[in-house]
Amino acid sequence: MEYLAYIPSPSRGVIHLGPIPLRGYAFCIIIGVFVAVWLGNKRWIARGGRTGTVADIAVWAVPFGLVGGRLYHVITDYELYFSQGRDWVDAFKVWQGGLGIWGAIALGAVGAWIGCRRRGIPLPAYADAIAPGIALAQAIGRWGNWFNQELYGRETHLPWALHITSSEGGRVPGYYHPTFLYESLWCIGVAFLVMWADRRFTLGHGRAFALYVAAYCVGRGWIEYMRVDDAHHILGLRLNDWTAMIVFLLAVLYIVLSTKKRPGREAVVEPGVAEGDVEADGETETVESAESAVAAEAKEAPEAEASSEDDKSEAEDEAADEVKDEAGSGTKQS
Repeated sequence: MEYLAYIPSPSRGVIHLGPIPLRGYAFCIIIGVFVAVWLGNKRWIARGGRTGTVADIAVWAVPFGLVGGRLYHVITDYELYFSQGRDWVDAFKVWQGGLGIWGAIALGAVGAWIGCRRRGIPLPAYADAIAPGIALAQAIGRWGNWFNQELYGRETHLPWALHITSSEGGRVPGYYHPTFLYESLWCIGVAFLVMWADRRFTLGHGRAFALYVAAYCVGRGWIEYMRVDDAHHILGLRLNDWTAMIVFLLAVLYIVLSTKKRPGREAVVEPGVAEGDVEADGETETVESAESAVAAEAKEAPEAEASSEDDKSEAEDEAADEVKDEAGSGTKQS
């Protein structure tokens, strides 16, 4: 059967620049991280934080997230690395694909917590700021699966079918559902949903992040159900389906309890940054400090005037005393 339209797979997922391999999968991850930090920084500043804080904390969160994502993949698909005939060293070859978002978010949160604790910043506020950026990073990162020709769905004759050409690793060339594209588009929708809800309902104390988690889990559930790659099954469902359902329930429960316990949004998200802080020429200028300086000057002015009047009165009194002394002296001599 001839296909009038389909999504072609790349002929290769790596380009060699001399001895240095440039891998499409790695580029997608790196670009996603930069987008997440850029958007998170804009949202953090809008909430009253300083420029650069998001990037400083990301220095902790990103490495932890990569390790966590890889650990989740290796643990849940251990047979790919530790069964008979497999080489356990492949577990360290991240560039070949295999990052579990569940582990990336979990351990990435630990890294973010460390970074926030060092800066005295509440982790929920930071999580709310970066939540849409994480969703966009996932949307970009999913294209790494396209470069590696992996994680596709069932066979299909739809005009947007993904054409798999590789036969390595048990792949069967053919036309399949582009689940990487479905998830990428879903994550973009989740990012816009979180930004809209954050503006509309003034989400705070981690609720924007929880909304991102819940919305992502809904999409991941039906997309995961379409995939045909090997996976562990429990009661007929793939492991990641069960994970998505459990995490979804926990996220919704957090939103409900947090709304009751801590309504509203944090007034101050970063120590040392007042509510009236403004950004000017890349430097933070505190309006309250300026107002305090003006008030101090206004307070000092009357004091200076009073001091001047006192000095003047003292000078006049001294002059009067001198005149009296001279008059008294003259009377005695006469």
